[in-house]
Amino acid sequence: MSSGAVRTPVSQIIHNKDDQDVEDEPKKKSREDWRKAKELEEARKAGTAPAAVDEEGRDINPHIPQYISNAPWYYGSQGPTLKHQRPQHEDERGQLDNRAPKGLDTTKLVTKFRKGACENCGAMTHKKKDCLERPRKVQAKYAESIVVHDEHIVTDASINYDEKRDRWSSYDPSNHREIIEEYEKVEEAKRQLKAEKLKNDPDAEISDEEGNEDKYVDEVDMPGTKVDSKQRITVRNLRIREDTAKYLRNLDPNSAYYDPKTRSMRDNPNPAVPAEEAEFAGENFVRFSGDTTAQATAQLFAWEAHGKGVDVHLLAEPTKLELLQKEYEQKKEQFKSSTKTDIVEKYGGEDHLQVPPKSLLLAQTEEYVEYSRSGKVIKGIEKPKARSIYEEDVYINNHTTIWGSFWNAGRWGYKCCKSFIKNSYCVGMQEPEGYSEQQLQHATTSSAPPVAAPLVDAVPRIQTETLEKEAVADEVDSAPSSEDSSETEEEVKESKKSKKKSKKREKKKKAKEQRKNKKKHKEIKEKETPAVRSKNQPDEIDDRKRPYNSMYDVKAPTEEEIEEWKKKRTRTDDPMLQFL
Repeated sequence: MSSGAVRTPVSQIIHNKDDQDVEDEPKKKSREDWRKAKELEEARKAGTAPAAVDEEGRDINPHIPQYISNAPWYYGSQGPTLKHQRPQHEDERGQLDNRAPKGLDTTKLVTKFRKGACENCGAMTHKKKDCLERPRKVQAKYAESIVVHDEHIVTDASINYDEKRDRWSSYDPSNHREIIEEYEKVEEAKRQLKAEKLKNDPDAEISDEEGNEDKYVDEVDMPGTKVDSKQRITVRNLRIREDTAKYLRNLDPNSAYYDPKTRSMRDNPNPAVPAEEAEFAGENFVRFSGDTTAQATAQLFAWEAHGKGVDVHLLAEPTKLELLQKEYEQKKEQFKSSTKTDIVEKYGGEDHLQVPPKSLLLAQTEEYVEYSRSGKVIKGIEKPKARSIYEEDVYINNHTTIWGSFWNAGRWGYKCCKSFIKNSYCVGMQEPEGYSEQQLQHATTSSAPPVAAPLVDAVPRIQTETLEKEAVADEVDSAPSSEDSSETEEEVKESKKSKKKSKKREKKKKAKEQRKNKKKHKEIKEKETPAVRSKNQPDEIDDRKRPYNSMYDVKAPTEEEIEEWKKKRTRTDDPMLQFL
């Protein structure tokens, strides 16, 4: 390194670069500058201030929108201009009209295979894998003689982006005339053949393919469309027949409104079904699905930003708007979190914010409780019952139950003492007044079957038998028990045997009598008329106090009764019912 060279420190170079970047960047306008610019723009639109002038001295219309008048950032304009909206010069657009040769180069004819050429056709301009000709039986590499032409390749290094991708570059419109002439010759030949056919055979029928030339004309409208020639629009006014009509989605007249004139149903006909699962969720569903909500929020943000002095537009600068919106959201979240931390630092209460979610607070705890099979708590503390604001289980005047725990004969009372007097003193279990009589009446009236009569008669007999058994047992116990006297033992055994035999005989007789009584009662019941049955009923009970269903016995029907009912019942679905 020479001694005469000046050594600049790195920090100085970075500082100079930062100063240069600051000079290059556009200065941020203040609120006052924005206000002045807006006033100037309004004055220009009103005509009180002169219009802006571009670099060529032309006036710029103040009513042109900003996204048209403002030049892109990469254009590098120094002032107001509309040059970026005007046609570009030839040197800027490139030589799009220059026609480079295309296709095969027929000026040269090659008859021998060259090294590095395509093995299939023999051209030097491509390889075998890029060859567009069909695979030959004898490839050019192994053929003795070939006839091949190379393609034209554009080698101009100054070609730009548009010229490289121009589909119609080097196209000669005069070549299209050959296609038109060939098509006209074919049509003329068809017409001559048709005329000769009609001339030879006048009765010959012409098929649709030959005669119906207007079958697929452009003038014919599609079915279900309405073409307005003045406005040049096509309005579809019929639905596809396979689609379900919108008004058939929900037949409830109070559901979504269907407009028959415009054939539209804006609301969801089935609001209970989620919009994602429904086949049709109304026309308004499209407005709130996809990126429509994001687009609406972006447009709102652009309007608010423009009102506060930020130069941004949704259509002209969508990327800038999106970046500004993200930055705004991040700063908004930071501001929220900072205010929250400031409040907590000032007033405290951070421990209340660090709590588990409500689902855990209400549902799960770490207290272990173990229950037995009967439901009693074995281990742990039982969960306390939820109590209301009113007093519960408050027992007064020696009662063990509350008022209203007992009901009888249309009156409320205490279950512990069956007392119907409210706030009375409990004296223990006792039957209330008239309770036993009512129970007896209910038993007599509800015991409808006549079979109960022999059972009532049999009650004293059963009691006498039990008394006899007890007396015999007492005699046996009181008899002298001596081991030497065998005679007494034999006598006792014989007496026991005779008593057993007599008891068996008595039981058989009783069973026979009960069977006879049952048969007699059945016969009497069948012979009795409804009038006789009503006379036999006791007249002591008033009809208003009679228990429910006390006039007949409540029994499950037997199989014979069910079978008879099935035979006699009328069936509405019987086709022969009207002939019976």
